[in-house]
Parts: sequence; C-alpha cells; structure tokens
Amino acid sequence: MGVRDSKHDDYSPGYAPDLKLCTPSQDLTLARLDETQPYPAIFKYSKCTGRRKALCIGINYFGQEAELKGCINDVRNLEHFLCTQFGYDEGDIVTLTDDAEDPMELPTRENILRAMQWLVSGAEPHDSLFFHYSGHGGETEDVHGDEANGYDEVIYPVDFEINGHIIDDDIHEIMIRPLPPACRLTAIFDCCHSGSVLDLPYMYSTKGKIKEHDRAVEASQGMPQYATIISNIATRNKRKRMEKYVRAIRSCPADVICLSACKDSETSADTFEDGQYTGAMSFAFVSALSQNPDQSYQQLLQNLRRILQEKYNQKPQVCLPWIISD
Repeated sequence: MGVRDSKHDDYSPGYAPDLKLCTPSQDLTLARLDETQPYPAIFKYSKCTGRRKALCIGINYFGQEAELKGCINDVRNLEHFLCTQFGYDEGDIVTLTDDAEDPMELPTRENILRAMQWLVSGAEPHDSLFFHYSGHGGETEDVHGDEANGYDEVIYPVDFEINGHIIDDDIHEIMIRPLPPACRLTAIFDCCHSGSVLDLPYMYSTKGKIKEHDRAVEASQGMPQYATIISNIATRNKRKRMEKYVRAIRSCPADVICLSACKDSETSADTFEDGQYTGAMSFAFVSALSQNPDQSYQQLLQNLRRILQEKYNQKPQVCLPWIISD
C-alpha cells in the first residue's frame, strides 16, 4: 500500500543505510514463554544487504496551542545526515512534514498510518528499514490491559484534534508484527513519554542489563504516601505475570531497535543547538553517530546520555524485542 506524491512512485522502495549499531554473528533462539506468543521463536540478526527504505516525520503544529519549532528541522537534518554519511539517496526517503504543499506529504493521521504500512510492506530477511518521528508524544489510558503502568504511549499527528492520536499498540501492530526474521528496523522517537512507545519487551540500561519495566514503581519515587499503596497493588508476583505475558506477545523475530528520547514518565526538549531549533534527541543521535558510525546498542545509548546530560534532564532509552547474547 502506498501514498502517491511528487517525489515517489507510490513510495517506491529505496535504500536505507546500515547504521551498523550491532553486528553479532550468531542467531538467537527466543524462549517461548507460553502458548500465547504469536511470533516465530527464532530470532535472526540482519545482514542489511537487501532492500532499504526510510520514513521521517516532523510536526511543528503551526498555529496550534502547543506549537514546536525544531521538528521539521529534525527531518531535514536526518535526511541530510543519511544521505551524506551513509550514501543514502533522496529517493530512498519519504518525509511527512506540516510545511509540505502536497496534501499527501502532510503528517495527518491517515498519511502517517499509510506511510508506516508502506515502510514495512513486502519486508524480507536482510532488508534495512529506518523510521524517525519528531513531534508531540503523550499518554492515554490503557484499555487492553497490557501496560504495567496503566497507560498507552501515543504520538500526535498534525490533525490529532480532529482525528485523534496514534497509540503504541497500533504502531507495534503496523510496523513490528509484519517483519520477518533478519529484517532490520531502526526507529527513533524524539517526543515526550516515548520510552516504550514501540511496545518492545526488553528495555536495556547503559550497562547492558535488562531493566524491569514497571513505571508504577518509578512514579512512586518522591511520593512516599503512595509508595505503600502502589507496592501492594503491583505485587511482585503480579508484576512477573504481567511481564511474562507482555514479553510473550511483544517479542518478535526481526532485528529491531527503538531509540526513544526519554522515559515514559519524562518530557523531551524542543531546543536550540548549533544555530537552529531542533529536538534534543535528534540532535544527539546525529552527533553521536557522526562521531562514530560503528557503535553497539549499549555504546550508542551511553553516548546519547553523555551528550544530553550536560543540558537536559531527559534520559534516552533503548528497547529491543530480544535478549542480547553475551
């Protein structure tokens, strides 16, 4: 399924850069946690030798109450970065920005969902896909019972006031579920409350350790009067059952990495760096990979944190659908 515009023939497949964030040599077998797991049990790393495509979305929300200044710049910067640093061609990149003259290039809810579907359509082993979103992010009440903190993470299209937001469940369903083993997807979310926005089961620390994803505990920090209540509700056994279930339904065999601007409970800065408005995460991502384009996931997370910690309170997160082998 494609969207026709002046630069792309139904979003014709292009070629995206292999960011070489991690190049292990062995396949991993994901433990089948229970019979509800909908994905194949075999995970494979991508060689990134197949078809390559990219989608970059930037929304400044012109004329709206919470207008931003740097999101369209982020798209332009990422597009230039991919072309100059990784041999990417303009024809390989589809962009949606709210300064576009073509209505099919505007980041409306309908266009974003179509473009997401295009990005992963026909994906095969060893393809390399790239996704970047810069705009508003938020939370909404979880109605499916698959979020430990009771909230789904969301992104806001330019027309969200009329047509609504896009929840993490739908993003996962569109961009993760169709991917086969050994297909690479690198996703960057430069928005608030984005820590687990791609609904991947394993969040890693800067030390390479899996973090226990329970924001109810995090939310209780600094609020002693609620800590006991939250602890009683989110008992250890209940958390473990929820974690087991969520990991079962969200694990997948594809080679996916999600780099998000901050924790689910944090906001992300729209700021000014190097003479222009930009998202802090997008700026840090380009800076880190410009300094060293060949980094492991752990090294990249450490460098993102290092770049941002000098001026910003947000803590970038990295999530994967599988366990990194030692």
